[in-house]
Amino acid sequence: MRVVLAEDLFLLRDGLIRLLEAYGFTIAAAVDNGPDLVTALREEKPDVAVVDVRLPPTLTDEGLQAALEARRHTPGLPILVLSQHVEQLYARELLADGNGGIGYLLKDRVLDADQFVDAVRRVAEGGTAMDPQVIAALLARPARQTPLGELTPREHEVLGLMAEGRSNAAIAAKLVVTERAVAKHTANIFAKLNLPPSDDDNRRVLAVLAYLDGS
Repeated sequence: MRVVLAEDLFLLRDGLIRLLEAYGFTIAAAVDNGPDLVTALREEKPDVAVVDVRLPPTLTDEGLQAALEARRHTPGLPILVLSQHVEQLYARELLADGNGGIGYLLKDRVLDADQFVDAVRRVAEGGTAMDPQVIAALLARPARQTPLGELTPREHEVLGLMAEGRSNAAIAAKLVVTERAVAKHTANIFAKLNLPPSDDDNRRVLAVLAYLDGS
């Protein structure tokens, strides 16, 4: 699995390279600024991009904007964003087009190698990997009149865990309920969000996108 990595801090970038290679990933390119990231993503067409939100030269949202530009040229390009803090605007912008795998992790998550690598793989395969703190921040937004308002508190809880990338079995273990109960909740969620029957993994991603985008 080929990865393009963008991180301006040398020690962290080098550490991520070593970590990913140790788990069998191929680093197609490792860059430290936005313009080089755009070039690398266009030329390398990786399986997944792991991108720091803030990159030179602006150190604002250069990394995210570079990834989004590349995604316009390569629709559905899987993107896993790393950030020092929860920044809701960036999370919403990442979710805007609803295509391809997406992830938003705080850099502290990188300290857990297994979870980080699992997140990279999940995003590369078209899934989601959202940090629980990001989800909590998005949940704190004022409620709007959307289909999400029809979900019960338990269904919101299940959907939040789905957004973290958890399987039904993992959700059941977390909530101390049966997998059958979780399956019932997910079916209700799909119905209330008007997601017609299709590949279950695809519907999970669409449900998570609706949840995180608040629509």
